[in-house]
Amino acid sequence: MEFNLNQDEKKYLLQLARETIKARLFGRPLPQPEAISENLKTNTGAFVTLNKNGRLRGCIGYVVGLKPLYQAIQELAIAAAFNDPRFPPLEKEELDDVEIEISVLTPLEPVKDISEIETGKHGLMVRNGFYEGLLLPQVASEYGWDRETFLSETCLKAGLPPTAWQDPRTEIFKFSALIFSENDGKR
Repeated sequence: MEFNLNQDEKKYLLQLARETIKARLFGRPLPQPEAISENLKTNTGAFVTLNKNGRLRGCIGYVVGLKPLYQAIQELAIAAAFNDPRFPPLEKEELDDVEIEISVLTPLEPVKDISEIETGKHGLMVRNGFYEGLLLPQVASEYGWDRETFLSETCLKAGLPPTAWQDPRTEIFKFSALIFSENDGKR
């Protein structure tokens, strides 16, 4: 059975992420969620992405479900805003310009043949030795990548050569994601 969230649950998680970031920015206690639906208590992989003026501003996630989804979203919102090593910590004056996007992941599935990969539908993770990299499904769509480009870019993200996906020692995994953002319905 595929995991899904209703509109209220999506809205709740987006608000929780924003209120959590706001609390951290202004030195207030983090929101304490109450009356959590069973769906939001499910352990599942998730990512929180922050975009500012259409550009990535932070993105951190868990590939596998380590804790209940609502708790993961709070932790990942803080991590995306303040601990993504690619960006400086978020400043108070940036908050209104940031759009929050959440991706809830399905479990990883090993890829036996690259023809199984559908760009725009699947995210990818590659692993070779100590090197590991992941790109969410929406990345291939945003850049208009074909399957081989997506594989190459995922390898580069892992710190591997772009052709490492062809190496039999490289493990390739696919997953899907339920993706929603604060701007859904505003476009």
